[in-house]
Amino acid sequence: MDLHYEIQGNGEPIVLMHSGMADLRDWEFIVPQLVQTYKCIAFDGRGAGKSPSPVEIPNYVEDLKNLLDFLSIEQTILVGHSFGGGIATDFAMAYPQRVSKLVLVAPGLTGYQFSQEMVQHFQEIQAVAPDVEKMVQLSLKLPSYKVVMASLQRDLMVSMSTHNTQRSLEWQHLWKNVQIWGELPAIPQLNELAVKTLFIIGAEDTKECFNIADLFKQVPDIRFAKISGADHMVTLTHPMEVSSIIKEFLIESK
Repeated sequence: MDLHYEIQGNGEPIVLMHSGMADLRDWEFIVPQLVQTYKCIAFDGRGAGKSPSPVEIPNYVEDLKNLLDFLSIEQTILVGHSFGGGIATDFAMAYPQRVSKLVLVAPGLTGYQFSQEMVQHFQEIQAVAPDVEKMVQLSLKLPSYKVVMASLQRDLMVSMSTHNTQRSLEWQHLWKNVQIWGELPAIPQLNELAVKTLFIIGAEDTKECFNIADLFKQVPDIRFAKISGADHMVTLTHPMEVSSIIKEFLIESK
């Protein structure tokens, strides 16, 4: 297994998947609250943190499956934040027997069409590449990060974003012939998601994320939790609240 991962604690396994522009440090303040009861596996997605860059367009779902197989984990609680939440959803749709519970923290969603304003902002970030400092500055000006950038975790957010933006430049050429903003894949049939699901979102997150939350209302067995005063990086700024909600959900869902 070439992906970098860290394991702490004992008990039922929980696999944690970080957000975009981040790495397993996304869970730095969450894991200590969960290891008392669970075996926590946090890992760096391909091309992020300490994991190697992909040599072809990555298949994050299969990466996760390979990690579970390598660790001999037949079934796990799966927790995904933002981009990692989108991967977690796709994995739970593809391999429902491998997921006992699904926890999504402000998740992305395969096939979701962002607003033209957001697409334009992403394009502006790419236009200043390879100037990592400017890319990070533009990224963190998004409303998604207004709370974390005014918090004690600002430096951690900037550090993760800088490191992983630099890492992304190592393999962005793989997307050269892919129309990222062209035709999108279909949104998953969320009404067929058969796993008990928890959806957590910060009250100060963006309209885009709340639109995704509305789509997840199709999931048959789902509950929602909104955390006051939090933005997209709720894992960094409100870890005690996030951990408490997760633990309560897992206990009640047994």
